[in-house]
Amino acid sequence: MGASFDMVEAGMNIHQLPVKDALKGLRSTANGLSSVAALQRLGDFGPNRMEKVAGMPPVLRLLKEFVQFFSVILWIAAALAFVAEWSAPGQGMARIGFAIITVILVSGAFSFWQEHRVEQTLEALQKLLPPQVNLLRDGSLVRLGVDQLVPGDLVLLEQGDIVPADCRLIEAFGVRVNNATVTGESMALAREPAPSGEDDLIRSKNILLAGTSVVSGQATALVFATGSRTEFGKIAHLAQTSVAAVSPLRRQLAYLSRLIASLAVGIGLSFFAIGAAIDVPFWQDFIFSIGIIVAMVPEGLLPTLTLSLVLAAERMAKRNVLIRHLVSVETLGSATVICTDKTGTLTENRMRARELLLGRDRFSASTAANKPDIAERFCDFFQAANLCQDLKETEANGNRVFLGDPMEVALVEMARTAIAEFPPVRRLNEIPFDADRRRHSVVCEMPDGAVLYCKGAPESVLPRCRQVLHGGHTEPLDTRLREMIVDAQEAMAEKGLRILAFAMRKLAGGDLYGGLEKDLIFLGLVGLEDPPRPEVPGAIRKCHEAGIKVIMVTGDHPQTAVAIAREIGLVQSRDPTIVSGDQLRQLAESELETALKDPEVIFARVAPDQKMRIVEALKRNRQVVAVTGDGVNDAPALKAAHIGIAMGVSGTDVARAASDMVLLDDNFASIVHAVEEGRAVFQNIRKFLTYVLVHNVAELVPYLAFALFRIPLPLTPIQALAVDMGTDSLTALGLGVEAPHPQTMRRPPRPQHERLLNLSLALRAYLFLGVIEAAAAMTAFFFVLNGSGWTYGQSMAPADPVYLSATTACLSAIIVMQIVNVFLCRSAVQSVLSTAISGNRLILWGVVLEIGLLLLIGYTPWGNFLLGTAAVPAGFWPFILPFAVGMLILEELRKWFIRRSLRHSTKFEQLRTAS
Repeated sequence: MGASFDMVEAGMNIHQLPVKDALKGLRSTANGLSSVAALQRLGDFGPNRMEKVAGMPPVLRLLKEFVQFFSVILWIAAALAFVAEWSAPGQGMARIGFAIITVILVSGAFSFWQEHRVEQTLEALQKLLPPQVNLLRDGSLVRLGVDQLVPGDLVLLEQGDIVPADCRLIEAFGVRVNNATVTGESMALAREPAPSGEDDLIRSKNILLAGTSVVSGQATALVFATGSRTEFGKIAHLAQTSVAAVSPLRRQLAYLSRLIASLAVGIGLSFFAIGAAIDVPFWQDFIFSIGIIVAMVPEGLLPTLTLSLVLAAERMAKRNVLIRHLVSVETLGSATVICTDKTGTLTENRMRARELLLGRDRFSASTAANKPDIAERFCDFFQAANLCQDLKETEANGNRVFLGDPMEVALVEMARTAIAEFPPVRRLNEIPFDADRRRHSVVCEMPDGAVLYCKGAPESVLPRCRQVLHGGHTEPLDTRLREMIVDAQEAMAEKGLRILAFAMRKLAGGDLYGGLEKDLIFLGLVGLEDPPRPEVPGAIRKCHEAGIKVIMVTGDHPQTAVAIAREIGLVQSRDPTIVSGDQLRQLAESELETALKDPEVIFARVAPDQKMRIVEALKRNRQVVAVTGDGVNDAPALKAAHIGIAMGVSGTDVARAASDMVLLDDNFASIVHAVEEGRAVFQNIRKFLTYVLVHNVAELVPYLAFALFRIPLPLTPIQALAVDMGTDSLTALGLGVEAPHPQTMRRPPRPQHERLLNLSLALRAYLFLGVIEAAAAMTAFFFVLNGSGWTYGQSMAPADPVYLSATTACLSAIIVMQIVNVFLCRSAVQSVLSTAISGNRLILWGVVLEIGLLLLIGYTPWGNFLLGTAAVPAGFWPFILPFAVGMLILEELRKWFIRRSLRHSTKFEQLRTAS
């Protein structure tokens, strides 16, 4: 028995077998399985549920976050601080150790939270399957939990049900399904039990896929795959095992962490060796080396970065973008390609009548439906549109809502807009839609007798028509009129519309059942569309201006995809590259990568694994890829992309759990707003990185002077940490949330190799602004010492009030200079006069905080005790102000020189808008 199952599942040919052979192949009967056989198969195949892929335990994943390179350096620094406190108590080293550990724990917990998506994805997948299902066991109808299903079971399904496993139809009555969650194709598809000639099982007309929904009809279906063997289960496995892309920001931060940490440790060890060589006492040398590491490593960088990303995420939420993983804020700003679904993202995700052919006249649907004279002349057409449907009506929030096929909903809404009230009609008979006839007919009792109304594909309905109804009168449907109707049909098809024909026939003699669909009267055509969102063309234009390529990847028909693409401006050339799912299967990886380099590319009728294949090919082409999706089928691609974007309204929980961000309004235009914010984030990170590195230089120079010139240590480690984690925190955060420049979306995406810490930033921070600030700090230190009568070579006790006042002056000078520096760092090129002092309330509050902490540190007993400080002389403040003004003047001169030298360069506008 197991071998037979393996043959059916591995060969995937059950769709090509007659019903009798399909039952035989699965050792089942028309009465279903016996309870004994079902129990045995449950043991063989396991429960019908999504199995979790084994992964790293949560505890180990959490611990892993605390042993990253940057974290290891900080652990070592903290450990050394505690050792120093043990060997030389009273130096404040224990406080430094605890502060560093706090930084490690906060950063590690944040990273662990970001990695928690796999469990969420699995839980969402399981929720998509129905909890219970009706099936036949031992010839009787029973209702069991969906996890009890096994291959060979017969399940009974009806309109509104979710398909619980992959099934082969045995009986079907007007069955149509929506496969969007698996295939991405939003159109309701007819299904029938006859053997299929298709090679592709997924698109076979006798197959129902787990996780899809029954739009209409009733069915009996044979289960042939359960759990992870279903197409749904395969997607679940892909969603769990596909490797999430490493974001550009993570790579940049990893590089920056290694660079700064290596530099800090290298300098610390070098000066420890120098101290040992010149006979500096071991513990004094040891504490000094730790101080260098503390001064060089920007401990506040990661917390500040996290907070700035949080605030950026809050701004995006106001623009209908919910950020699930904070690093994705910046990643989207790096995007070079957006792979977008069509239905619901570029379009409104609802069918709407757009064009009509009524008799011999063509109208827009809105014109025909809103002009009473047209509705009156063609009332039979609107009556047919209203009656040829199997919708259920319900009330929601006081409004009438139709449940069922979206196309039928659109037809009924069109008809009832044209004619407000239709009299109640009794249905006498129905000929359901099926894939062979491609028609749906109803027989209704009308005031003048029984009438058959028919709707269907034009090529199915038109050959059965002998007359045409025009303006209340019938006339023969001759060759000329037939050609006119076909021309109208082709014109609608070129626009990507889905076309239906309507016809009628008055039934005489009381025959309501046999041979009804003949000698019909043609009523008209309707062209339906899923209309583009009105904001999308402008958003597409912005993407093109920003150098971002947009690729449509859809499960819909190529003709429909191209028509929508032209309407929204995504395609403008006569011959775009169109790749269908079947063609994609034949392409080698190199051919796919070449096709993706074409300026206009559309992928249609793609399968779930193919969408992920497109993403991987773009990544090999060194693109930063953003992908949108809403269905289960999109989850693997959402996870594999650099940034996955799920739909918040129409999307499944699976897609949302696998994504980095969620569009709360399902609108492509919201992505463009998010890209703008993301681009601003990178520039803002550079701004506060410059700001932070400047004070790191001012903190390092006192240690170098202490080692090289044998002077008292001008700045203690705990004071250096107070700047990193205290006084500069809010102003640095203010730089991290600067609003995007109006011209941000007119620049191309930045090169992937561009570093956060590039040469120009390093030179400006380390060798220009940092040197000025360090000079001010050292001068302030000597101002206090010399004013108290200190002479070179004189040693000072750590508790000496003069020494405490001098270190406080050094610390205060750094804080004062940083108050000026925060305004200088708002732009690397523009004058502080053009960026204005106001405009960023967080920076202004940060300055207030710095002034408050400055007074707290120097003039309160609590601040003196905590940081080892003392009040500075009154003459210190007028002494230090010229240094702050000098820093402002020198930086303004540097910016003026750069603007002058670049004024005639094509790069000037880019540099100006980038900063």
